[in-house]
Amino acid sequence: MKNLVGAALLGQSGGPTSVINASAAGVFLEALKQENITEVYGAVHGIKGILHEDFYDMKQEDPAELMLLKNTPSSAIGSVRYKMKNIKVDDSEYQRLLEVFKKYNIRYFFYNGGNDSMDTCNKISKFLKKSGYDCNVMGVPKTIDNDLNATDHSPGYASAAKYVATTLMELYHDATVYDTPQVTIVEIMGRNAGWLTAAAALAQSKGQGPDLVYLPEIPFDFDDFFVHVQRVIAQKGKCIVAVSEGIKTKDGKYIPELFADLKKDAFGHAQLGGTAQVLAEEVGKRTKVKVRAIEFSLLQRSAAHLASKVDVEEAFNSGKKAVQAAVRGTTDKMVGFKRISSNPYKMKYVLLPLKLAANTEQKVPLEWILPDGKGMTQDYIDYALPLIQGESKAKLVDGLPRFAKLKKIRVPKK
Repeated sequence: MKNLVGAALLGQSGGPTSVINASAAGVFLEALKQENITEVYGAVHGIKGILHEDFYDMKQEDPAELMLLKNTPSSAIGSVRYKMKNIKVDDSEYQRLLEVFKKYNIRYFFYNGGNDSMDTCNKISKFLKKSGYDCNVMGVPKTIDNDLNATDHSPGYASAAKYVATTLMELYHDATVYDTPQVTIVEIMGRNAGWLTAAAALAQSKGQGPDLVYLPEIPFDFDDFFVHVQRVIAQKGKCIVAVSEGIKTKDGKYIPELFADLKKDAFGHAQLGGTAQVLAEEVGKRTKVKVRAIEFSLLQRSAAHLASKVDVEEAFNSGKKAVQAAVRGTTDKMVGFKRISSNPYKMKYVLLPLKLAANTEQKVPLEWILPDGKGMTQDYIDYALPLIQGESKAKLVDGLPRFAKLKKIRVPKK
């Protein structure tokens, strides 16, 4: 499908990160340079924007503002959690996408997201090809969960990990200041893969982290947990615990699920949150000491002020390279990272089949997880440290960050 001439369209999907806009900047700025790309659009709220013919005209944006996206958190053109209908049962949404693509002559489609987004991207690519419509489709990776399959790591993870480690180090100093016993339980994002909670080990490696760390890869046992907490209290008088929101019992039950029914999102995933609060209440009942529950929640994925320079640059370049690959005729691929070495850190960008990342989770290797909630092995530290290096953040104006201010001019419907 080389030498296609037509419009380029980018959609963002799933949970935002502090660097997903860096990828968008890479796509938009590179697409605006390409002779074969006649228009550059941003889908308003991902797939929904395409179905509704709702696009931003990125040619109307100031290139300087687009560059500021590199250090602007969240999803600038709007994200979405939307599961398309099963094409074998009802292909109407896919037919609608094809109709819109033809109407606006979209020949380059980029989808910026995680596992579910890559699955959507893959299905669209296959449908367009089967329909005989020439369009180069590329996946641009992102997820703070770091669970995209086949790639060494995912844009968004390093910056969130840096936030987790830094904030836990700061909490360590606050939570240990008094001479009275106290337990602090910190909840970190991560449904089935504990990569982000594992970042607590980076704080531990500096001697200023949690005492106990629990990842969803290991079944969670209430009784063992309380034994470990009480042991630490007896030894130190204080106990700091880092838990993944997705820790589950050996029966596969999420901790909040033991006490209430959980709502589901569009993809059928349980909507998590509340794990730290549940554990804090139970610890309070059993130990009679002061207990605090802290949920990092959205803060960990939007903290652009702690973004890793490595992460920002790799996110930007992944968007840029997706466009370059597409105009060379590549389709049905995702930009991925292949690590060459950790010390010094070297990696190369690779193009991976979308089907490798679609709906397949890459979990933390079990051999990297220490028993009894003690944390992570040196292998994890060696893996993660290179990714969080350097600073890249928005310039300050009046002491506050200057984020991108897009005009967001709608494309007239045809």
